[in-house]
Amino acid sequence: MCGHCGCGTEADTTVLNLETGKETVVRQGLYDHGRLQDHDHPHDHDHPHDLDHHRPLDHHHLHDPAHHRRRDPSSVVDLEARILAKNDTLAERNRAWFNGREILALNLVSSPGAGKTSLLERTIRDLSRDLRLFVIEGDQATANDGERIRAAGAPAVQVNTGSGCHLEADMVAHGLQELRPSRGSIVMIENVGNLVCPALFDLGERAKVVILSVTEGDDKPLKYPHMFRAADLMILNKIDLLPHVDFDVSRAIANATRINPAIITLALSARTNEGLEAWYDWLRREAAAVSDTVFS
Repeated sequence: MCGHCGCGTEADTTVLNLETGKETVVRQGLYDHGRLQDHDHPHDHDHPHDLDHHRPLDHHHLHDPAHHRRRDPSSVVDLEARILAKNDTLAERNRAWFNGREILALNLVSSPGAGKTSLLERTIRDLSRDLRLFVIEGDQATANDGERIRAAGAPAVQVNTGSGCHLEADMVAHGLQELRPSRGSIVMIENVGNLVCPALFDLGERAKVVILSVTEGDDKPLKYPHMFRAADLMILNKIDLLPHVDFDVSRAIANATRINPAIITLALSARTNEGLEAWYDWLRREAAAVSDTVFS
């Protein structure tokens, strides 16, 4: 079990290049059955991480009776801190890699079914002539969403986390090795559907974008404060369904700003096109800001 969030780490992570069909199996890199893997090694400047340095899983310790004893709470807390610290180090390497190539990286997070993939499909179809869009698609299993993204017209890599409930910085680095986004492009990282753990794991993105569907409760920001506190932008999606659901837009915005006074809110429908121009304008401004930061 993961020392931090309780998700399983028995299953390997797979990275599927949807353009070439190449599939790479990698370890979930921050921990190995409760023991941190050593990633403090030099990296090639062309890629955030090097697959050759990932060590195979050692199952020998599974036969150690001590492995099955209850952990000391203080050791669990220490492990959690080390996991997050290691992830933060790897995320900073990703961030430096993005900045060095003037790439806008966004981490899209939501509950399952909030419409992340549908919004990405619409965005790709509408903006592909103006912006170069690349996608890292995160799910526990299947390449269904990645294939949808590819069909919409954007290069995509599918990262399947197995029993993991969130993407991590080293998973994104492996995805980037296959995706190879061009300089000055936008990389959309669609995280695993979950409003808990993705709030804690920095991937090296410039901003977190939390997507809240009106089919969910308008009290979601209060129920999941860590996610909405970490987000830079909240998108209220599926507003075409407002006449059919009990959802108060003003209350949802008030709840989000109560948790995060700096959060920006946009309301839209990926299905009907309503409100999408505001989202596209935000993307263009953020992409321009990346270039401005590099030369400031």
